[in-house]
Amino acid sequence: MKFINEGNRIYNKDENGKLLAEVTFPFIEEKVINIDHTFVDPSLRGAGIAGELMIEVYNYAKEKGYTVVNTCPYAVAWYKKHTDKHDVLNKEIELPEACRI
Repeated sequence: MKFINEGNRIYNKDENGKLLAEVTFPFIEEKVINIDHTFVDPSLRGAGIAGELMIEVYNYAKEKGYTVVNTCPYAVAWYKKHTDKHDVLNKEIELPEACRI
């Protein structure tokens, strides 16, 4: 799936403009982004699209020199499984227990 990176959002729409997949990650501090929302259309769930979105955000953060915190439950779970991607995690910002990796 080809994604569009638009500021603090990476997404894909179908030819009719319907949103198929999206991850949002606003800045919470200078050079610190918060993955706060992940969406995949029900017709595509189970196909690994959300994981592809996480890889896109990881690569974007790494390329820009940003660190990442996660408040989206999917992002928290994804980073727990992908310990090789922890190099971008911001460990200095205190997060609620449910958001900790």
